[in-house]
Amino acid sequence: MPETTTELKAEISALLKAKDGVGLRLKLTRWLPSDLAPIIADLPVEKLALLFRLTSREMAAATFPYLALEAQHRLLKLLTPEQSAALLNELSADDRTAFLDDLPLDLAMQLLSLLSPDERQVAQSLLAYPEHSVGRMMTLDYVAVHPEWSVRESLDYIRQHGYDRETLNVVYVVDDGGRLIDDVRVRRFLLGSVDRPVKELMDGNYAALAPDDDREKALEMFRKFDRVALPVVGEGKKLIGIVTVDDMLDVADEEATEDIQKLGGSEAFDEPYTTTPLHRMIQKRATWLVVLLIGEMFTATAMAFFEDEIAKAVVLMLFVPLVISAGGNAGSQAATLVIRALALGEFKLREWWKIMRRELMAGTALGLILGLIGFLRIAIWSMFSPVYGEHALKVAVTVGMSLVGIVLWGSLVGSMFPLILKRLGLDPATSSAPFVATLVDVTGLIIYFSVAFLVLRGSLL
Repeated sequence: MPETTTELKAEISALLKAKDGVGLRLKLTRWLPSDLAPIIADLPVEKLALLFRLTSREMAAATFPYLALEAQHRLLKLLTPEQSAALLNELSADDRTAFLDDLPLDLAMQLLSLLSPDERQVAQSLLAYPEHSVGRMMTLDYVAVHPEWSVRESLDYIRQHGYDRETLNVVYVVDDGGRLIDDVRVRRFLLGSVDRPVKELMDGNYAALAPDDDREKALEMFRKFDRVALPVVGEGKKLIGIVTVDDMLDVADEEATEDIQKLGGSEAFDEPYTTTPLHRMIQKRATWLVVLLIGEMFTATAMAFFEDEIAKAVVLMLFVPLVISAGGNAGSQAATLVIRALALGEFKLREWWKIMRRELMAGTALGLILGLIGFLRIAIWSMFSPVYGEHALKVAVTVGMSLVGIVLWGSLVGSMFPLILKRLGLDPATSSAPFVATLVDVTGLIIYFSVAFLVLRGSLL
């Protein structure tokens, strides 16, 4: 029966107390680093540092990237400079870059100085690429062979040099100048004749990234080509690194989190919700709340413009929350659907008319459904109660027609606003659901009272 995490913690604590490095290494080798990290992260930082001193360098380097950033900081503070240098030198280039990128500049420079000359040059070259670029995420740990080699020679080379490579699922073929010619799945090497030359395994069908490409483009290419890794080429198609799917999963998670936070009406957080300092969370949320509050003030301005109509037909005020919330909800729905479709690449920006046409039809249908419900609600209620007055039927028509117009308008605004932002080079997620709802609230009031003026003129107005 496998041991529980509680039992493992107890055993690790006992081994640490006895400073039994051999027993500790034997115990930890049975666990995957991704499973081990959340267990040891709860240890007191002194015990965590002792664990990293006693365990193997390979296990420490494999587990370190899975620790929370705060735990990584606390750990390095307790390790000696020599131990920190050994750990950082052992990390894969992409994991080390991601870690250093999250640190204050002075601390990152201090840790860079601990690296060996070769690893420091690699780290500095990767950190020199723009933030959120492919260059920051790539690793130099790949296997490349030449087209004139035989399969036997290639497999011998892979056995000799592939032990510490990031992935062996794909083998890259380069010429004498290091220029990428093709990528070949390793299964073709394993299933083919060992005497065949590599060039006979090539089909010339490969996709590559540039180091300055945005990570969103890389994510789109991974989805499109369904690869576990993609090569990164520099000038003259020279192979300079690869990006692996595990990094893309992290990017997808970060991008989805950022979009959801923006859709909720706040700035994107740089840290997890539970570890974001309270003052920073208030700052990021307050900005959008102030913007939305100012936007809602225009609602009062719009109502003041129709002050005379409201005074004559106070009954209209009963349905203001109903009509404007319906429009805001329709706009929020449309914005969310369009933003997500944009993120998944389901349509191109030039196809905006297709989206408008769909929302014209959907908004009209949804408006008719809600308008009919609103009309029946007032008409039926007025049969049993005089609360809506003698012109209850006209009030019902006003609310029904207003709902059709407002829901249609909300759907159009919600769908088109993200496309306009995208066209301007801004993040479509900025058109958050609360922002769209606020915009539709103001314009919805104008639609509502304009319809009321047309329908109720000569009776209530």
